[in-house]
Amino acid sequence: MANLGGNLAQLLDIGAKGAIHIGLLGRGIGASLSPIMHRQEGERQGLDYHYHLIDFDALALGNEHLGDVVDLLEKVGFGGVNVTHPFKQAVLEHLHQLAPDASEIGAVNTVIFEDGQRIGHNTDCWGFAESFRLGLPDAPRNRVLQIGAGGAGAAVARALIEVGVEALFVFDTDPTRAQALAARMREVGYEVAVVTDISSAASFDGIVNATPIGMDKYPGMPVDAECLHAGQWVADIVYFPRETRLIKHAAAIGCATLPGTGMAIFQAVKAFELFTGRTPSREEMKRSFEAAA
Repeated sequence: MANLGGNLAQLLDIGAKGAIHIGLLGRGIGASLSPIMHRQEGERQGLDYHYHLIDFDALALGNEHLGDVVDLLEKVGFGGVNVTHPFKQAVLEHLHQLAPDASEIGAVNTVIFEDGQRIGHNTDCWGFAESFRLGLPDAPRNRVLQIGAGGAGAAVARALIEVGVEALFVFDTDPTRAQALAARMREVGYEVAVVTDISSAASFDGIVNATPIGMDKYPGMPVDAECLHAGQWVADIVYFPRETRLIKHAAAIGCATLPGTGMAIFQAVKAFELFTGRTPSREEMKRSFEAAA
């Protein structure tokens, strides 16, 4: 096993037998609010529940160490991990099984360690769909543009189809990723079109940012401001900062908006249930998120 750095040594002794230990794997995740939601819900339910941030940037780990980290966490008794940017697709090769949702989407954000098996799930899809149903119930869904076709984008595309988008168009700065996402959706019976130019973004009913652009680490907007107008709705999956530059601008010009907070909360609700086998309180987890945001 590769040398994973001294900061991971603390995980070799994770405390009392019977405790639940969960990790979040990603880069630049120091501001994540997943730990507070999970920990407070675990405490509310009377569980000895621990949620660890495993930030590859802070630990100076290369992407090639992903498999070694997963091996280590399973070895020391973790119950599972959440997975975020940039590992939602890379983690697939380190798993034994995929739940139907993850298999269809081709990306994983939740892994359960159970009886020597690593089982991948995707709670992002349900999380975004639930957020959309509650936050934009009357939004027009004829033609929608999604920007970003990575791991999170795959889940969002499936969610947009689930909530009734009639024609979904996907753009990615890497056209091969957009083509791969469209091909995967076709394999499971859904048509997704690929676009290579988003200068015509104003012609869509809605625009969804499924990239990391807007995070503190990746500032900016994924589409030019002049491409938006008040007749559109705009959604983002980024939740820190809570209001991205895209959401702020869209709201200012009169667009209906859906920030990434809803997806962040609801994916955590479903993940907590998978990790513990218990039904969490979405209201309490939302309260934890909002108090910390």
